Amino acid sequence: MNELKIDTSALNMIAAWHLSGVNILVEQMPIIGGYAGSVEETAICDIATTLASFAVMNADIHLGGPIHIRWGTTTNRQSLQVASHTAMAMDTNTDVLLANQYYTMADSCTEMNILEISAQAMCDTVTGRELLSGVASSKGVKTNMVSGMEARALGDASMATCGMDPAEVNDIVNRILRRYENDYANPPKGKTFSQCYDVNSIEPTQEYLDLYSSASEILAECGLYY
Repeated sequence: MNELKIDTSALNMIAAWHLSGVNILVEQMPIIGGYAGSVEETAICDIATTLASFAVMNADIHLGGPIHIRWGTTTNRQSLQVASHTAMAMDTNTDVLLANQYYTMADSCTEMNILEISAQAMCDTVTGRELLSGVASSKGVKTNMVSGMEARALGDASMATCGMDPAEVNDIVNRILRRYENDYANPPKGKTFSQCYDVNSIEPTQEYLDLYSSASEILAECGLYY
């Protein structure tokens, strides 16, 4: 619970899961601009929360995802800063398993959506996260606004980032951010799953494939090559 709080219901669930022998993934998404404060304070809160997941709840994996109080996404500049510094600090000093949530501003089947996903995937990969959990397009609040193409974008960007230097990734992510961060107040309208996929074959439409190719070209201009 935000921020750094837990109730007896959660403790009871944790106890039951331990008795059941299941793998436990603890999720907590600190709010930038909320109780914790700005980027620096939220990063400290994120570190403390991550440590608590393992020390207090004996988690197997910690699932983060700093959320901006105004934009409600994990792909904005401030959220990427918090998540990246947290992951790099944890990865440098521990051997715990880290995950991150993906909440984009833009809808599915938009170039902005692909760019947002790619920027975060690059940050998560280069800073040492083991599991990338996504993608919830449209901040996860619109119905049927999720498809496998967004997961493909996440995977492609992550694989392309493997082995890159953090400073190089930082430069590329800054270029990608400049392509979409001015559109937060008016993100492009996309399409639902049934509009951008063949629901019988469960395959993306040619329109979505073409859009993915054009987004990949933009990413290449920024320095990310699949």
